[in-house]
Amino acid sequence: MCAFAANSLLCRAALGARAIDALSFTTVRIVSGAAVLALIARGSPASGGSRRKSIPALGPRGLTPVPGCAPEPPSPVRRPWALAAALFGYAIAFSLAYTRIPAAVGALALFGSVQACMIGWGAVSGHAPSPREWLGLMLALAGLVGLTLPGLSAPDPLGFGLMVAAGACWAVYSLRGRTSGAALASNAASFARAVPLALATSLAGAAASAPHASARGALLALASGAVTSGLGYVVWYAALRGMSATQGALVQLSVAPLAALGGVLLLAERPGPRLLACGLLILGGIALALTRRR
Repeated sequence: MCAFAANSLLCRAALGARAIDALSFTTVRIVSGAAVLALIARGSPASGGSRRKSIPALGPRGLTPVPGCAPEPPSPVRRPWALAAALFGYAIAFSLAYTRIPAAVGALALFGSVQACMIGWGAVSGHAPSPREWLGLMLALAGLVGLTLPGLSAPDPLGFGLMVAAGACWAVYSLRGRTSGAALASNAASFARAVPLALATSLAGAAASAPHASARGALLALASGAVTSGLGYVVWYAALRGMSATQGALVQLSVAPLAALGGVLLLAERPGPRLLACGLLILGGIALALTRRR
């Protein structure tokens, strides 16, 4: 969640200051994430980056050493192009939306869409939230509304719709991640397949308006892709295996107070009692929903 919050801050710093256009930011973000994950996956033992040793294997006469035989690698990534499309859809809609709507409206649209999609899917698949989870969700959502309400204004319809679409794509990417293969391999494949989608979109966008990117904007996009997106999503996929769809949706509400706190520390935004109260309400609701009575 800290990586997600940092990602929001990097995007806000780059696009808010118009240091780079939205399409270029998304392309650099996807390409840099794909490059970093490819390098790490290439050097991981599961990909053959390290020399495999001979281990006993079960043959016709029992356990006999077979040179070069290694444990079976993780199950292959399922529906890689669907995951890549969801990843790219989230990234491009997120960037374009923040060029038209303020952060407060974007946070409500994004997290509301994620909650509706992930919790709705959990209910349809037979894992409806428990009363304790519903109570925690209501408390956390109340904190989110209280945190963003003073910054709300009449939203731009297109920007609001783009952010809702970004939330839906991210929900799909998260839900698929709970049943995909190894976290590193799955994200590396998704980012690699999203690269041509990002490049094609940038070329199409360049025909309509000239792209622009300062050195600062490019560095912010690079950090967003290589660190807070690429590596952060690997951690997220690994964590999702221990959570239900409802818990995975709910815990993401912590990104809002974390991003607000990061804005205070890094972007010189002014703190206040509202941030403290609403942040505690969000985190308290999440804690209530994730804990179990014994």
